[in-house]
Amino acid sequence: MYQDILYEVRDHIALITLNRPQALNAFSGTLGEEWSDAYRRADADDEVRVVVVTGAGKAFCAGADMSGGAATFNSYEGGDFSAAALSTAAFEIRKPVIAAVNGSAVGLGLSLAVQADFRVLAEEGKYGFLQVRRGVVADAYIHWTLPRLIGTERANELLLTGRRISGSEAAAMGLALRVVPAAEVLNVAMELAREIASQCSPLAVAMTKRLLLQAATAPLPRVARLETHWLGQSMGTEDAIEGGTAYAEKRLPQWRSSINDNWPQAEVPPGDEA
Repeated sequence: MYQDILYEVRDHIALITLNRPQALNAFSGTLGEEWSDAYRRADADDEVRVVVVTGAGKAFCAGADMSGGAATFNSYEGGDFSAAALSTAAFEIRKPVIAAVNGSAVGLGLSLAVQADFRVLAEEGKYGFLQVRRGVVADAYIHWTLPRLIGTERANELLLTGRRISGSEAAAMGLALRVVPAAEVLNVAMELAREIASQCSPLAVAMTKRLLLQAATAPLPRVARLETHWLGQSMGTEDAIEGGTAYAEKRLPQWRSSINDNWPQAEVPPGDEA
């Protein structure tokens, strides 16, 4: 079905593998279309509770495909061009996304990893937003996501200097949940994915992710209304009953709610749409 990625679902986890190892998984138009489609596919499939994204070979993603040389960023003609890169971002889908960054990720490759809810980075990898050293502005919502992840000053440092950093530097900056040897990256990411998929209500997790996105730019009084609204939507659901019962019976919960069938019709409180 896909040319530049691999997609498989196992134990409620969708594994997306960027599959251009000969080009260090450099971002191409086809890769972007397929990656976006894979996110939408995972979001629509109730069998999927968590998404893990990794790269084939020794790199995660070497950024934009520079094989065109000087023509890579030669002109901007408008039209359908978008700096978003993916038509569906990781933070837009309802399932948690874990970036298993198995090797170097630079430029757009790192921007797309930052969109994920969690990042596990390889100690041996090199990371950086190199765009200013290529004469262009960074992309994929990085000016929104990065300051929220690591703070304004550190985001300034990375985006304005375009310098590469090591895995240990990335860890010190808060750019990753975990930094481990490259050989362990996928295993660590999958362990986290399995914990979420088995222990946590997929519906409650999806609702919490959406609440976090809405709350990111909302003032405190609106966050209070949103939190109350989403809590009210989650109470009384099949998973809410099962979660309490499983806890009392000291067993693993058997989640049955459907994210698609049981998703709240209103994502914000009535009268609070603005």
